[in-house]
Amino acid sequence: MPRLRLILLPLVLLLCAAVPDPGTGPGPGVGSVTGLPVPRFVSLRSDDVNVRAGPGFQYPVNWVYQRAGLPVEIIGEFDVWRHILAPDGGTGWVHEAMIRAKRGFYVTAAKAVLRRAPNPDAGVVAYLRRGVSGALLRCKANSQYCKVAIKFETGYLARADFWGAFAGETVKP
Repeated sequence: MPRLRLILLPLVLLLCAAVPDPGTGPGPGVGSVTGLPVPRFVSLRSDDVNVRAGPGFQYPVNWVYQRAGLPVEIIGEFDVWRHILAPDGGTGWVHEAMIRAKRGFYVTAAKAVLRRAPNPDAGVVAYLRRGVSGALLRCKANSQYCKVAIKFETGYLARADFWGAFAGETVKP
């Protein structure tokens, strides 16, 4: 058994060394390829997105996301590849063609309330369960609510109830 460990250790080290450091580029919080903020939120472009172990087609596919519009956080860049963090905590690499700048949201609360106006006393439009996703339309800086859309409904969702926007961040249409 110790012999097996000696054989696998160099292989593990080789695989780790082969994945480039995503870095943040020329300055803190700036993508090394795009010059855009890192981290930043984007969404998946299609219902079939391969998430790879490294930045290239030669790396294995760890899993496939099958939900267009799902928000993901870009945490690094390398050439045409983006290192992402998904709402479930998974990380991996996707090709830039598989993401879009249009923002989305993902409900993290067990039960979230979609309201008619951005305040806790506003009328209820719908109740949303954990895992529901849709379009993130607008967030005012430091507001507790953001305007979102799901299918044929729009309304305001408490920031604390979803993933897809940073605390205090302004999101413009």
